[in-house]
Amino acid sequence: MLVETLPIHFAPLQGYTEAIYRNAHATVFGGVETYYTPFVRLEKETFRSRDIRDIEPGNNTVSHLIPQLIGADTNKAEAILSLFIEKGYKEVDINMGCPFPMLAKRHNGSGILPFPEEVEKLLEIIHKYPEINFSVKMRLGWENTKECLNLLPIMNALPLKHITMHPRLGKQQYKGNADMEGFAAFAKACRHPLIYNGDIKNAEDIERIHSRFPSLAGIMIGRGLLANPALAIEYKEKKHLSAEDMKEKLFAAHKIVLSGYEKRLQGGEDQLLNKMKTFWEYLEPQIGHKAWKAIHKSTNLIKYNAAIGLI
Repeated sequence: MLVETLPIHFAPLQGYTEAIYRNAHATVFGGVETYYTPFVRLEKETFRSRDIRDIEPGNNTVSHLIPQLIGADTNKAEAILSLFIEKGYKEVDINMGCPFPMLAKRHNGSGILPFPEEVEKLLEIIHKYPEINFSVKMRLGWENTKECLNLLPIMNALPLKHITMHPRLGKQQYKGNADMEGFAAFAKACRHPLIYNGDIKNAEDIERIHSRFPSLAGIMIGRGLLANPALAIEYKEKKHLSAEDMKEKLFAAHKIVLSGYEKRLQGGEDQLLNKMKTFWEYLEPQIGHKAWKAIHKSTNLIKYNAAIGLI
């Protein structure tokens, strides 16, 4: 029987796990050892201002934050890394797992996995910056699971802090089942600390995966933590929040997030309303369909607040 709990990592999700949300989650719920920023990328040789703002140390209050970069070649990766170093970061995660076709077709994220020579060239950055602790987030492949196994000689030779593996193919995006046999084959041959990511919905899922893979270094959760923000602390403390406690904490987190975006966003009521709807996007299991539907149908802040009153 497993007694010790695994460290929980909060996966980055574009549009959801920005600094304001991360700070609120850490303050109200907790239980997460490491938060990751949504990936920073170069667009037309420049950075999006919101990406720079999101990694700014002064905008982040979580105890442990790792920025993530995405790029198809060393030059882009180095440009992003230079920004991270300028901001004082000593740890960096390299995204080789993003499945979105618009990025993957340019060999970003999981789109690079079928091309070992490109992966090797991209990861040369790890040798070039020995003062940085690098990790990699990846999938089993884009087209088939042989791709991750073909990359293992490259990965095993690198001084990586850890690898996070989501056991799906890139072309699946988030559809179909996670391939646990594919994960097992990778885990058996991987020499680095390995973190599992994918389809974690409750503490029992964590225990089940930990039992099957007792040597895991951690669990990374994304959508599962958005759907149940208390999941990490429930797993850590081995007890579930009551419905009343969950409601209280959700409102406390919502208050922080709303205040943060009221100060930051300059696009008026519509922009604020659209942003706040993302807070509730995955929370239907916690608040019920009626309130969830009313929130997403609201067309102004008066209706939005009325919808929240249904919770």
